[in-house]
Amino acid sequence: MNNRQAIRALVRKDIRAITASVQLWLPMLIVPLVIGIIMPGILIWAASRMELASLGNMSFLLDTLDSLTHAGQIPQLASMPTDNHRIVYYLALYMFAPLFLIIPVMASSILTANSFAGEKERKTLEGLLFTPMSMDTLFKGKVLAALIPSLLLSWITFIIYGIIANILMYPMFGALMFPNLNWIILVLWVVPACSLVVILLNVLISAKVRGFQEAYQLGGLVVIPLLALIAGQASGMLLISPLMLILVGAVLLLISFALLRLVTLWNSRQQLAESQI
Repeated sequence: MNNRQAIRALVRKDIRAITASVQLWLPMLIVPLVIGIIMPGILIWAASRMELASLGNMSFLLDTLDSLTHAGQIPQLASMPTDNHRIVYYLALYMFAPLFLIIPVMASSILTANSFAGEKERKTLEGLLFTPMSMDTLFKGKVLAALIPSLLLSWITFIIYGIIANILMYPMFGALMFPNLNWIILVLWVVPACSLVVILLNVLISAKVRGFQEAYQLGGLVVIPLLALIAGQASGMLLISPLMLILVGAVLLLISFALLRLVTLWNSRQQLAESQI
């Protein structure tokens, strides 16, 4: 068996293990459904049909949109006829963007925690270590087995969200407003880079700890910086521009290369075998 065949076999084996466990695939479906489809859909629907300017708690958001318009950060807002148009546009094309980074992070954390730590719990890691495949092939297979499903889940959620957003926004704007350049860069550049960083971090963690729960809990700490990003986007302190997204993706790729180096240096066949004892 050559390296490519071994990697494909590993990917198929891990994906079958995921689909066979409700505890693994159910959270990966529920979270994107809630934060990527249901919650944004409800908020966009409500914002497009309610008179938002009359609500007292909307003054902060309207002031934020005014400052963004005057600063030239979202120039499209200046030509919109009502506050509802401005709020719906901001919600659909800017406010919810950071939420879509949680989806690959969550999926990658679950999938990678199930890789080495799950193999240890199922007592199947020893069999893998005694196969003639190299450690490089083993790690590549594990990384791809987590990366492919997390990207597919993120992209499918993005497509469904885009369809819903356009359906809800079309009566107001008379045009298809989604996606803009930010979203294209986010989904095609930042999401894969972010997923790869999370996967490699969790591979390091999963290879060192003894069980799935421990690996998942430690890997979940990666979500904390994303929560700060979401808070900054919501308050208007941070507006994610296309240039910033490109830079973020580039930095994440550099981090991925460094983590990949650490994975190959810190993990050997002997260390993984000893971690089962």
